[in-house]
Amino acid sequence: MKYLYTLCFFSLGFSLFAQNYSEDIAPLIYKHCSNCHRPGEIAPFALTNYNEVASWASTIKHVTEIKYMPPWKPDPKYQQYQLENYLSDDEIATIGNWVLKGMPQGDPSKEPAFPNFPKGSQIGTPDLAISFSQSYVHKGNDVDEYRYFVLPTNLTEDKELIALEMRPGNSKVVHHTLFWADETGKARAEDAKSPEYGYTGGGSAVSLDNQLPGYVPGQKPNVFTSGMSQTIKKGSDLVLQMHYAPSSIDESDSSTVNLFFAKKPAPRKVQNKIMLPYDLVNGPFIIPANQVKEFHGVYRIPFKVSLLGIWPHCHKLGKKWEAYAKLPDGSQIPLIKIEDWDFNWQGGYYFKKLIVLPAGSEIHAFATYDNTINNPVNPNDPPKSITWGEGTSDEMYYLPLTYVVYQPGDENIILNSSKPDLNEAGIENIESKLYPIYPNPVNNQSIQVGFVLNKDQDVAFNLCTQDGKQIIDLQSKQMYLQGQHSLKFTIPDNIPEGTYLIKMNTTDRVWTERIVVLRD
Repeated sequence: MKYLYTLCFFSLGFSLFAQNYSEDIAPLIYKHCSNCHRPGEIAPFALTNYNEVASWASTIKHVTEIKYMPPWKPDPKYQQYQLENYLSDDEIATIGNWVLKGMPQGDPSKEPAFPNFPKGSQIGTPDLAISFSQSYVHKGNDVDEYRYFVLPTNLTEDKELIALEMRPGNSKVVHHTLFWADETGKARAEDAKSPEYGYTGGGSAVSLDNQLPGYVPGQKPNVFTSGMSQTIKKGSDLVLQMHYAPSSIDESDSSTVNLFFAKKPAPRKVQNKIMLPYDLVNGPFIIPANQVKEFHGVYRIPFKVSLLGIWPHCHKLGKKWEAYAKLPDGSQIPLIKIEDWDFNWQGGYYFKKLIVLPAGSEIHAFATYDNTINNPVNPNDPPKSITWGEGTSDEMYYLPLTYVVYQPGDENIILNSSKPDLNEAGIENIESKLYPIYPNPVNNQSIQVGFVLNKDQDVAFNLCTQDGKQIIDLQSKQMYLQGQHSLKFTIPDNIPEGTYLIKMNTTDRVWTERIVVLRD
């Protein structure tokens, strides 16, 4: 018995006190932290080597022990998802004990190689990268802002989208982004009414049916596999709803969206059902002051589907979410449970396996809101009655469900977005070029400038005379990723009628396209 006690104590001591960076800590940091904590990503500091990690060790110990980092909110015991990013209790203890021991480095030769993250992306080289045509300034008035931007895709044929990746230009204020594909031109018309870049006033110009995967900080983009995709029609516009967080100073943003298309047929169309307040069985959606209130929504599924994912969304009064599917036989399938909702760390969650739901199944979704003084992030002091609205001081009951129509064999499909085959979506052996300008001639209109880059590089655009003399800068030098791009420029009113050149300057060479300017 004494020998057994000594052996157990020795094993316990080894587990608690033998950690070093190279063998025990680096694998955890590189897997769970460095995707965001590296140069050019959203985190405020880098965690890419021993010195960087050691300098932030006390902070890392604290935020992992309280489970604030990594920012994973769903209960892992309730349901499992792709791209899960949380630490086990043993892993948290390993980090804490390493810090308490003085952060030994260990043998550097045993440290794993730092992951080879794609440049300018978390998942690979996009087929199409679409950027803001100009920067937008979010006012420093300590008020959040929801603003819509319309980015032309200039697609000449329908495309099957398998992944969408947001590259925020200013991660300090880009809180989250929703995306839609608009083939009707309604969003473009709404945008034209605004004298400023982008527009406000709600999303009536877009259809919820055409919603695409969204963006939240800290979450890697999902990649549709197994022949699944969302269709973007030729000529469609990409519509972004940008939520800019409150700031005390003016902040400029110019973001980029990376699109990845299927190269093999992906005929299974991914669709969305969004549960909203009209699905509530205990509405209306009003949260009285000084109350904690739970809302219960129910949606009855009209035909057999295979569920891919779920994305609960609310604002700062939100405290909890729980959703499950109730099958016609009375059995239940858990979908998601979040016990400590955090407005700053929300996300979309895709299941590891397709969840098959027969016709007549019901989605039951419960959301709890705390509109009391006990809620430390309540935007109103004193609390006041709150109802539906886009602003952070308003509230939402918003639950997108992502699905495909059922096919035999779906029960056996394992979804895997952790190692997607992006060779299906990559660009190889492409050549840089500048497309013809559209419209041309132009008369008091914006022009579309499409171009392709064979590698990541700096690009600038100028308006020149026919003999190449520069008149104005349309855009100063800016980094763009390999792939296709589309920008929108406005020819200033003081440019007289005539024939000019649009000049694209890259690292390698200069391209030009003629444009005719007309004046009424």
